[in-house]
Amino acid sequence: MFGVPAPVPVQRVAFGVPAPVAVQSLTFGHSVRGRALRALVLGDPSAPRRAVVIGCIHGNECAGEAIVARLQHARPRPGTALWLIPSVNPDGHLLGTRQNARGVDLNRNFPFRWRRTGVRGNFDWPGPAPLSEPESRSLHRLLARVRPTLTIYYHQQAALVDESGGNPGIEGAYARAVGLPFRCLPRYPGSATTWENHVTRGGTAFVVELPAGPVSPAKAHRHAVAVLAAAAGTTTRAARSPCPNPRAGL
Repeated sequence: MFGVPAPVPVQRVAFGVPAPVAVQSLTFGHSVRGRALRALVLGDPSAPRRAVVIGCIHGNECAGEAIVARLQHARPRPGTALWLIPSVNPDGHLLGTRQNARGVDLNRNFPFRWRRTGVRGNFDWPGPAPLSEPESRSLHRLLARVRPTLTIYYHQQAALVDESGGNPGIEGAYARAVGLPFRCLPRYPGSATTWENHVTRGGTAFVVELPAGPVSPAKAHRHAVAVLAAAAGTTTRAARSPCPNPRAGL
């Protein structure tokens, strides 16, 4: 299903520094309406540090796609690979809705602490069952296969970095690097980050809530630099969690 071609060395730019990087493009699933879910892999997929960056999971919160696009021109540091996913909700993006084409909030459809709440039509309806949607199933399979050491999910419009239950040193350093406050959002049932931080030992998944509106090229660059530092594990100094009980809900 993944259909990964052999790595092809190409000339890429690490923000001004030319270097050959192995690049792979893959389709890891399809949306409800048959649109391809694609990832671009930069570097060796078997590298010890593997970072997944997801530009859009809620279809009306897709400013993070600009950061993913900026990262496509990056050169990962040695021992690091990047898995760049512009969107896991292309139907919702085209419809301008938070949910997918079946009205499911994909970020409430993951299997850890999933809860049957609300009805179809609610803005955060979790669907009829965990992983009921092709988009969440595809992402779940990919993450289980890659076992990332870092995953970043971009959302809008709260303008903060969430302490999502991973390593607060990494999360806090990212917040400082991009000039956003480091805060604690609720541990939503069925969320992708809560599931990932529960099952992936030694990895960190967290949410970056971008401000409303598009991301400027300068800010996309700033976020991309912060991603590369976090992916390489160079920003792991100890930090205090802003959450009163950081492990609650994990």
